[in-house]
Amino acid sequence: MSIKNRFIVSLVASLPMLIMMIAKPFGLMLHGDAWIMFVLTTIVMAISARQFIESAWASFKNHHANMDTLVAVGTLVTYVYSIFALLTGRAVFFESAAFVVTFVLLGQVFEERMRNSASSAVEKLVNLQAKEAEVLRDGNYIQVPIDEVQLNDEIRVKPGQKVALDGVITSGKSSINEAMVTGESMPVSKSVDDHVIGSTLNIDGTFTFKVTKVGDDTMLAQIVELVKKAQSSHAPIQKTVDQIANVFVPVVMILSILTFAIWYGFLGSSVVNAMLFAVSVIIIACPCALGIATPTALMVGTGRSAKLGILIKNGEVLEAVNQITTVVFDKTGTITEGAPKVTDVVGDAKQVMEIATALEASSEHPLARAILDDNQNSQYTVTDFQSIEGRGVQGKINGQDVFVGSPKLAATNDFEADMIRLQNEAKAVVAVGQKQTVIGLIAIQDMPKETAKAAMAALHQRGLKTVMLTGDNELVAGAIANQVGIDTVIANVLPKDKANEVEHLQQHESVAFVGDGINDAPALATANVGIAMGSGTDVAIESGDIVLVKNDLMDVVNALELSKKTFNRIKLNLFWAFIYNAIGIPIAAGIFVGLGLTLSPELAGLGMALSSISVVGSSLLLNKTKLAV
Repeated sequence: MSIKNRFIVSLVASLPMLIMMIAKPFGLMLHGDAWIMFVLTTIVMAISARQFIESAWASFKNHHANMDTLVAVGTLVTYVYSIFALLTGRAVFFESAAFVVTFVLLGQVFEERMRNSASSAVEKLVNLQAKEAEVLRDGNYIQVPIDEVQLNDEIRVKPGQKVALDGVITSGKSSINEAMVTGESMPVSKSVDDHVIGSTLNIDGTFTFKVTKVGDDTMLAQIVELVKKAQSSHAPIQKTVDQIANVFVPVVMILSILTFAIWYGFLGSSVVNAMLFAVSVIIIACPCALGIATPTALMVGTGRSAKLGILIKNGEVLEAVNQITTVVFDKTGTITEGAPKVTDVVGDAKQVMEIATALEASSEHPLARAILDDNQNSQYTVTDFQSIEGRGVQGKINGQDVFVGSPKLAATNDFEADMIRLQNEAKAVVAVGQKQTVIGLIAIQDMPKETAKAAMAALHQRGLKTVMLTGDNELVAGAIANQVGIDTVIANVLPKDKANEVEHLQQHESVAFVGDGINDAPALATANVGIAMGSGTDVAIESGDIVLVKNDLMDVVNALELSKKTFNRIKLNLFWAFIYNAIGIPIAAGIFVGLGLTLSPELAGLGMALSSISVVGSSLLLNKTKLAV
């Protein structure tokens, strides 16, 4: 039977006893009310308390004690004594046992509701997956169940339809809403050769794409699996909590026995009063709040991060993040866009770019793509095209010699000062010439991402050092570092040496490493916390402890912030759970009875339930915590 149904049974059976308790001071008593309470409490014990008793017995057989042990022993003692009292004409306390079970289950109902709420992000992602796709088969597009789609199948997506699986666009273009996977609210423009993600929504265009991932390999499936693992994992601090609880329960049982012995044997209390004090100690000490302090915060924190496109792989990461003092970044594709772009044009911009575009249209040089991306149209037609290894390309336009590449291809260069200035800014500079004369310059650079500078500033505000670790030369790396505000640059590092550099930093610092390439995988695995950019390779993502679905550096800040706040929330929950028990046990034991401060078993049960509810509420506040963006 579910926790909710057990609670309903317990509540329905307890309400008549509550009415009897309220009516008793007014002289309103039912004939045989003690027997009625016996029947109702028996129902509660047989149905609602059964799992507590079974769990306690299983633990006892394994020579252990758990939280259910306290609930089971406390309610059984009260129930069995009340049966004895009923048969011998003494006062009964059936309602105490029933109320305790009801209040404990009330706390568990709230905990279960919280778990369901925290897991809803995963469930929503699963439900977002398309059920069918328009697949090209035998020259026609037909509807095919998603399970029957195969790798390299061609799928057509019309406006308003979901992208069925992960793939690469082969024709057409559109805007796609990727919020359900990446958390990015603005639609993203997509065209040929761009990657698309399964379950995202096509907005306004029709396109076809080739399927590159199916089944468990899709990004959606991997996100779901990562979040499930994170929510079922344990932070290292939970191991300490479990060890404490394993000792705490037997100690409470001993305290309960001592409480009974002292009140009955030394203070002259009646058996009934001594028993009630002992039972109250057992009930109030039940560390339910202690048990849920870590998992509730972990579930809420990882659930919220999933909605933001930040995947925290396990609970251990949270504790590791709390110790981070330095964040190390790869450069290309992490701090920078990973694709060179035209940043400056010197000379007659229109003429320079059109000549360059006409020549580079036939070139295979990596920098040619940057020029063609910036300007795809040219009025010129090139003849006699020739590639000169190590220098550039040349040809003829309207019978005149033209070139793009090294200024050494020209006899004269009036732009020497501009070239030196741009090169000092760590930009690749190509000359555009006509008739053996340089007529202009084009500067190209792998530009920092838009959010890079803001991300570094946010990390500095949190007292973290920033380091760039790159294979590029010091001039290029230093220029990018200055643009975005990075503290330290480690340049000229071979891919195989990145992990060694991280280890060197770890001698004095706790390090988080952020990267996206295959060559970053060893460093990601070596760092105290590895943060993999979701746009990176599968190897890098697999090596990371945290995966950022969006290619946004501000999510590095958000990931660290949310991880830290989740761990701090766990510590806060544990603090309140311990304080609650530390204060509650002496009161329940009757130490302050002279001050009129006592706790009956049912009030102890209510207090325990409220403690659990407060921990759940504290964890849910993580959904409201403010982040960097």
